[in-house]
Amino acid sequence: MDTVSVSKLLFAVFCFALWLGPLQLVHSSVSYDRKAIVINGQRRILFSGSIHYPRSTPDMWEDLIYKAKAGGIDVIETYVFWNVHEPSPGNYNFEGRYDLVRFMKTIQNAGLYAHLRIGPYVCAEWNFGGFPVWLKYVPGISFRTDNEPFKRAMQGFTEMIVGMMKSERLYESQGGPIILSQIENEYGPQSKLLGAAGQNYMNWAAKMAVETGTGVPWVMCKEEDAPDPVINTCNGFYCDKFIPNRPYKPTMWTEAWTGWFSEFGSPIHGRPVQDLAFAVAKFIQQGGSFVNYYMYHGGTNFGRTAGGPFITTSYDYDAPLDEYGLIRQPKYGHLKELHKAIKMCERALVSTDPVVTSLGSFQQAHVYSTESGNCAAFLSNYDTKSAVRVMFNNMHYNLPPWSISILPDCRNIVFNTAKVGVQTSQMQMLPTDTQMFSWDSFDEDVSSLDDSFSITASGLLEQINVTRDTSDYLWYIASVDIGSSESFLRGGELPTLIVQSTGHAVHVFINGQLSGSVYGTRENKRFTYTGRVKLHAGTNRIALLSVAVGLPNIGGHFETWNTGILGPIVLHGLDQGKWDLSWQRWTYKVGLRGEAMNLASPNGISSVEWMQSSLAIQKKQPLTWHKTYFNAPEGDEPLALDMRGMGKGQIWINGLSIGRYWTALATGNCNNCSYGGSFRPSKCQVGCGQPTQRWYHVPRSWLKPNHNLLVVFEELGGDPSRISLVKRSVRSVCAIVSEYHPNIKNWQIESYGKSEEFHPPKVHLRCSPGYAISSIKFASFGTPSGTCGNYELGACHSPASYAILEKKCIGKPRCLVTVSNSIFGQDPCPNVMKWLSVQAVCSPTATNWRG
Repeated sequence: MDTVSVSKLLFAVFCFALWLGPLQLVHSSVSYDRKAIVINGQRRILFSGSIHYPRSTPDMWEDLIYKAKAGGIDVIETYVFWNVHEPSPGNYNFEGRYDLVRFMKTIQNAGLYAHLRIGPYVCAEWNFGGFPVWLKYVPGISFRTDNEPFKRAMQGFTEMIVGMMKSERLYESQGGPIILSQIENEYGPQSKLLGAAGQNYMNWAAKMAVETGTGVPWVMCKEEDAPDPVINTCNGFYCDKFIPNRPYKPTMWTEAWTGWFSEFGSPIHGRPVQDLAFAVAKFIQQGGSFVNYYMYHGGTNFGRTAGGPFITTSYDYDAPLDEYGLIRQPKYGHLKELHKAIKMCERALVSTDPVVTSLGSFQQAHVYSTESGNCAAFLSNYDTKSAVRVMFNNMHYNLPPWSISILPDCRNIVFNTAKVGVQTSQMQMLPTDTQMFSWDSFDEDVSSLDDSFSITASGLLEQINVTRDTSDYLWYIASVDIGSSESFLRGGELPTLIVQSTGHAVHVFINGQLSGSVYGTRENKRFTYTGRVKLHAGTNRIALLSVAVGLPNIGGHFETWNTGILGPIVLHGLDQGKWDLSWQRWTYKVGLRGEAMNLASPNGISSVEWMQSSLAIQKKQPLTWHKTYFNAPEGDEPLALDMRGMGKGQIWINGLSIGRYWTALATGNCNNCSYGGSFRPSKCQVGCGQPTQRWYHVPRSWLKPNHNLLVVFEELGGDPSRISLVKRSVRSVCAIVSEYHPNIKNWQIESYGKSEEFHPPKVHLRCSPGYAISSIKFASFGTPSGTCGNYELGACHSPASYAILEKKCIGKPRCLVTVSNSIFGQDPCPNVMKWLSVQAVCSPTATNWRG
């Protein structure tokens, strides 16, 4: 080869290197370039799932992680929750649900990677955004800005976590599972508000993180200015328009929102899997290479960990694995098929950029083609309502609305985002054979609030400054002297008390009697109580119980936000006119008497005299503790408490806090949901007119075989005799499958080569372990309509449908039925595309019946 040729070759290699970007930005076996994360020299398309270790129990972790792996997940992502690990300065807790090392090793044992999002600000609908409340009282501190006290504390915690991971050899550079770490969280909007202070802090945080020497890349989500070598990433419902801030960084989506969180008093939000799959496919076709589902398993906000405020105890998030760890179909299965299809395209996707061509007004083809012969195509239809027929590579393809078809060989469709071919499962809460023993009750006795452990001050104090978040509850107590000559005492109109509060609920007691309650909302945290009050001549006691429902988790300098009753507090209707009570002397008492006596614990219940609950129920007494015992039911189905009949309060089992309950009814718009068009949380809602959360997860690992203690604190006055223990099971399974090949799909048969082998599709039905198909609730081969649980016969229907399904499936835990005319005897409607819709009921098998 002559000198000129060598020079040209070297120049070409140099240009190619510039095009790819610096391959070894981090000197380890994990690096990145413009196309992807690189692990051991291989660019990877990676699918990740968020599973937060404190939102489940250690006995659940392995099952959750292996189910994620079976669903096509490569990476498990979790935040690190500062406030649970360092509840007081220098005192650390990594036990039980907080055993981060055990969680990481469980991921490693499953053969998966991990993404450790240290933060340490997490947002996450978690109490105080993951910050410990004591941090607020460090002298001179200001959160998440160029503030030395905050940076010292943040660096100390970050380095402690990194050191712990290193000591256990958990970074991939040490042979462990952790391939990525995150510092800060969604800081971009905050940085812009703070200007130079925000920019300085962000640069400091990035430098501090990199200097810990983990040997793996660091990321910052929603931070356009993330400095090298930190990768900026996207969070949102859609991220296909996201572009990294440097041409040599990969395109990463750290939070693909699978649903949305729930608030007490609001409907439940669900995201159709067709739209989620469409969003992921659209991101990948644009060159994205890393997708993390937030959440893959949402779990439960045990104890007082829910932030917000007003976030429910359930953090289900409409995730592929539901709150209880059960597979949610069809979301889990459809995404699994999506992951398979994209992995078939991996070699082409990580090797080149797409060529984009128009196929119509709202249609495009993204084609990845390499010189070595790899070819993958994505055919997109962005029309929200209309299917279209397009020509691609001299072949016709029918594309459903708002969908993307994936062709790993640029010829055959193996997946379309809008066509769900997997089983749909319907979950139900079913009774158990467990009966609660007799209930006993203990009254907080508001009329005799003692002055022990109380403080007195002139004026109204902010709640968190007094409680330090050791309790949801703070009493504001004042005395009001009423003269005997007041007009209302002689039959006049009762005076009106007005109380303005900044959160989150207030119960008003006048002389020991509940006068009324009022609540804020997540959108309107300031609210006012207005009510007539029964006062008598002489000294009257006004006792206001302010209730926090989780501390704020998001917003600029949320550590400065106020909570509690900050007034004004005014009496109207007295002879003297308006009486402003705001600046008189108030007595403050933190928490409840039952909390101080530890009534939720098996060790504390004997400290008071309990009475039979039948007497308390008759009075519907507010601020009442209830206790009972129960035996654990047999079986292994997940369990929950049905809290119907109760109002608002907290639950403990064997001294462990299940969390807050509130049976507030959901108000909102619960119209029918279409997957087509951009998603937003209010688009697909269910549960209007029902309690936002009725069932509360009871981990089986918290139970003993017999004599489990259940303690409930009820704020409003409910009926504990209506509480029951239920189990969560799959009772119905459904499927819709076309008569054409599942890998090509019914709308695509015309593109199938006649010379290639054709296999008719099959309906797959599967019950949960220990269950078998007991009946066929619906079956129709023809043109049925509707969705699982609401199927209806169409104009075309094979009369043999029920008989065939019953013969193939009854009594079996799973069954396969071929979808073809020959199976159903004859073609019920020639020259019409047909499909089989079926709904089967699952019941416990004989060996599992007692479960």
